Amino acid sequence: MPQPRSPRWLRWPAASPEQRLGYGADYNPEQWPREVWADDVRLMRAAGVNIVSLGIFSWARIQPRPDAWDFGWLDEVMDLLHAGGIAVDLATATASPPPWLTTAHPEILPVTRTGATVWPGARQHWRPTSPVFRRYALRLVRALAERYVDHPALAAWHVSNELGCHNLYDYSEDAAAAFRTWLRDRYGTLDALNAAWGTAFWSQLYGAWAQVLPPRLAASHPNPTQQLDFMRFSSDALKDHLLAERDLLRKITPDVPVTTNFMVMGEVKGMDYAAWAGEVDFVANDHYVVPGPQARDELSFSANLTSGIAGGRPWFLMEHATSAVNWQPVNLPKLRGELLRDALTHVAHGADAVCFFQWRQSVAGAEKYHSAMVPHAGEDSDVHRAVVELGRVLERLAPVAGACRVPAPVAVLFDWQSWWAGELDSHPSSRLRYRAEALDWYSALLALGVRADVVPAGTPLAGHRVVVAPMLHVVSRDRAEELRRHVDGGGHLVTTYFSGIVDENDHVWLGGYPGALRELLGIRIEEFHPLPDGEVVALDGDPLAPGVVATGTLWTDRIDVVDPSVDVLARYASGDLAGRPAITRRPVGDGSATYVSTRLGPDGLVPVLSRLLAAAGVTSELPPQVRGRVELTLRGREGETFLFLVNRTAEPVAVPVPGEVVLGHVSSPDGVVTLQPRGVAVLRRTDLRGRIPAGRS
Repeated sequence: MPQPRSPRWLRWPAASPEQRLGYGADYNPEQWPREVWADDVRLMRAAGVNIVSLGIFSWARIQPRPDAWDFGWLDEVMDLLHAGGIAVDLATATASPPPWLTTAHPEILPVTRTGATVWPGARQHWRPTSPVFRRYALRLVRALAERYVDHPALAAWHVSNELGCHNLYDYSEDAAAAFRTWLRDRYGTLDALNAAWGTAFWSQLYGAWAQVLPPRLAASHPNPTQQLDFMRFSSDALKDHLLAERDLLRKITPDVPVTTNFMVMGEVKGMDYAAWAGEVDFVANDHYVVPGPQARDELSFSANLTSGIAGGRPWFLMEHATSAVNWQPVNLPKLRGELLRDALTHVAHGADAVCFFQWRQSVAGAEKYHSAMVPHAGEDSDVHRAVVELGRVLERLAPVAGACRVPAPVAVLFDWQSWWAGELDSHPSSRLRYRAEALDWYSALLALGVRADVVPAGTPLAGHRVVVAPMLHVVSRDRAEELRRHVDGGGHLVTTYFSGIVDENDHVWLGGYPGALRELLGIRIEEFHPLPDGEVVALDGDPLAPGVVATGTLWTDRIDVVDPSVDVLARYASGDLAGRPAITRRPVGDGSATYVSTRLGPDGLVPVLSRLLAAAGVTSELPPQVRGRVELTLRGREGETFLFLVNRTAEPVAVPVPGEVVLGHVSSPDGVVTLQPRGVAVLRRTDLRGRIPAGRS
């Protein structure tokens, strides 16, 4: 298998400016008559569009029958776009097989855990492990690559689309065979597998590989390590399909970068994107806002995590929405200014290309009510005018292109293994939500105006004064040692309830909780005390505001302090645990290790974080009067740093931050930046320093 390469960016057409931000959308001309295509290019040019993703769901149009190919329409569109100065991120079109393929080979269709077949009629109705599907898919990939290898519009390859969005878990016989192969590679022997899975429990001891199955519907709770390994396998099976297409594309078109669109957003958790990132030439992501009190925080969190997955280097925002989507219970349009702010928040966190789903709003199909750059109302519409405005703004931000993330003093550690294992069944509480807890800490950091990087577990921690590791449930011996070294070296660790409990095989660390982190934290817990729905506990203590009693929900712990150096920062003030520690901090040289034993929510975390950050010497880089109202993000390269200021409110905000204005309004002569409601400003400075990762090649 070819080794992952150094990151590469879009292969812009020869006449394109070297330094630019990408701007565009998914483009689906096959949905429209030919006479619309020229008008599309006219409108794209007027809006500043310079790249589109093409052919994503066009397999049935490209290959209408097993022995027939129709490239004429795609040739025409590629040529038309190139003549208009618009580059193409060309999809391999393998996301959804055509009816003739599923009719001839129904064995490619996925099977649910109950044994039901997933039938055609929507999309992604294929098994990631099907050798039959793989054969037909690679035949299509080869045909596309050989036809367009020299086309001047081709800027990148787009493998499939949102891999795993609808076909992540397949329990078919193909999947069972592939799962057994994956397990052999992981464990080597059945004895090792039996030990890892704890098969002495419930008489599950395996005597032959053929006995091992995916965790299909069972009479009771399936083996937890079997479930965890099936999650790992399912992510790897999709990655294996990505690699199969990628390797063929690299063989035929070695100079064209290859990517696929991740879905770092909300509760999409089945794909371990940190393990995928090194297999693509640049990271691409789709993100959609889900309404709620933390909606804007979640957008920033996801963009930040995407940057972390990309190693701080620039990445591609492949899809987001101009306004309403179509798949939520109630689909709300965006308010004035939100289209621009949403897009530029992604740019602030490293996106060097901003694209939407889709260019022209469909008149038929399941997504006809999903917003687009050209809505049903046409170009004479507020949405399209906002699209044109964004295009002009991105042209002004061209100097930012290629700048990398400037590391923040705080890191929020994000671990897919803990997400998966921490939410399995047969746990002390089924109410635990890993990502929600991580988002709460991020929201509190935003409220304090403190920059933080969201980084995948395994990312080097050096340089981050404070590392927040919420619900770090899975902690291997190596991970525990990594965290200990960070604290011994003067770093500050903050972790929470249900952390350090199990190893990489989902086996409990014995001796008392929090298991692998017990000695580092200086505490011991004998038994979990989760809270029933609706029950709250009161807390009081030093990190809380004077006279204010915070409330915890979801979880509590009966903590015993076993290291005399541990400080009890807050105690429970109500309930069965009244008077017992709720938040502890163990000083270790110049570092510390803190444990928070209940869910405090963003508001409750603010005073706690404020105390912990102050003890670590971390302060906000924003003026006090705008902290919580403005988000600050830094991108930089040698010699210059770009400051993005995002107004989190619906009111104007004046920010006294000096710098050369790239975008925004500055009052002279005092250098105050005035942010419009939901507005964004960008400043350039040459007096900031930070450890900046290597730029793209």
